[in-house]
Amino acid sequence: MKLVTWNVNGIRARELQLVEWLEKEKPDILCLQELKAAPEQLPLSLASPEGYTAYWHGHKGYSGVGLLLRRETFAGDIAFTHPDFDHETRIVEARLPGFTVASVYVPNGGKDFAAKLAFLEAMGRWAAEARAAGRVLLVSGDLNVARTDRDVHPKERKANAIGQRPDERGLLERILAEDLVDVGRALDPDNENLFTYWAPWRQLKERNIGWRIDFVLASSSLAKTSKATRVYREFGTSDHAPLLVEFG
Repeated sequence: MKLVTWNVNGIRARELQLVEWLEKEKPDILCLQELKAAPEQLPLSLASPEGYTAYWHGHKGYSGVGLLLRRETFAGDIAFTHPDFDHETRIVEARLPGFTVASVYVPNGGKDFAAKLAFLEAMGRWAAEARAAGRVLLVSGDLNVARTDRDVHPKERKANAIGQRPDERGLLERILAEDLVDVGRALDPDNENLFTYWAPWRQLKERNIGWRIDFVLASSSLAKTSKATRVYREFGTSDHAPLLVEFG
């Protein structure tokens, strides 16, 4: 099973790139964030992409998430839902045979840091409830937190910068403590240059001076089946790169 998560930073601006990705890579699960479009604004090529069951959850101009499931892999009707802490169209989940998958876009926190902390706290409770119920989780998206200093290029590190603060990192660790594994890091533990986001100036993306804030988190039973990961820094014009994880 191949999962890809990608913050597209405006789906209409990335339409052709996303169509190319679907045709070339054929992921079984595609989680998208920062659509910046309501469902009725989607290009026709993406509203109902061939071979996929797609769910779009967005607002005009900001936020938004999408979840695309390949029909060859996941047949039949699929119910898409939202946890009660969803606001600004930031999370969608689907219960699939064997696990629940979610596409998540945590608030950046620059305008309302308290709202970011509240979202992360609620996400931790949601993960705890799933674990208590015996549900396996596969959570993918832009969590807007660099887990450790190692996940930020030395040139971008700054004490108490939003995305690097101890309080938000602590909340991310509490989420992970609910039997979740940071699969990208687990599969690439020694990579000091593992980043998924680059500020859009000074050719930081080309120079790989970035942050790792996009994650695939999986319950430990599912994480044990993961076998490969890759960040496609060279693909697309978003300030984030697609992150792929393959499960056996």
